[in-house]
Amino acid sequence: MRVIAGTARGIKLKAPKGFTVRPTADRVKEALFNIISPRISGALFLDLYAGSGAIGIEALSRGARFCIFVDHRKDNIMLIKENLAKTKLEQNVRLITADANKTIANLTAENIKADLAYLDPPYNETDILQVVCNIFRQGLITDHGLLIVEHAYKNQQWADYLTGTSQKKYGDTGLTFITPESFSE
Repeated sequence: MRVIAGTARGIKLKAPKGFTVRPTADRVKEALFNIISPRISGALFLDLYAGSGAIGIEALSRGARFCIFVDHRKDNIMLIKENLAKTKLEQNVRLITADANKTIANLTAENIKADLAYLDPPYNETDILQVVCNIFRQGLITDHGLLIVEHAYKNQQWADYLTGTSQKKYGDTGLTFITPESFSE
């Protein structure tokens, strides 16, 4: 696992030991950043279910102005700190050890609005729709922002409840793109 482009290009990142985190494949990460590259410069990036922090670090390396990393596991947050230090991208970040839904409510209470938000929950996660709805109901994304959800491609029935989503498939991985104007319940 490495940073693909930007100021930290080529730096290898540490991944958690064991099977608690499934790092995003470089092929998927490269495709993702090719799609969102026009939106990254100067963006406030939110990395929910951050794991190793690879996606948020890639965003910072490519010019995001700030990144909020959220993961409920303390050991993952410590790993993100190590990866940020290794890439020299520890400025302009916030690390939060908490549940995704609780964090959404807290960030909303602080009037934070993300330009880009990335959700990479466990592939067997059943609460994806609830988290997505909370993000939009609470206004955590800017009016012109974008929410991207990485999920097992076969676990996309939650997206059927939303209109105006765009999806891409990379092997068994799906990326679903949702904008505020396309979100409706």
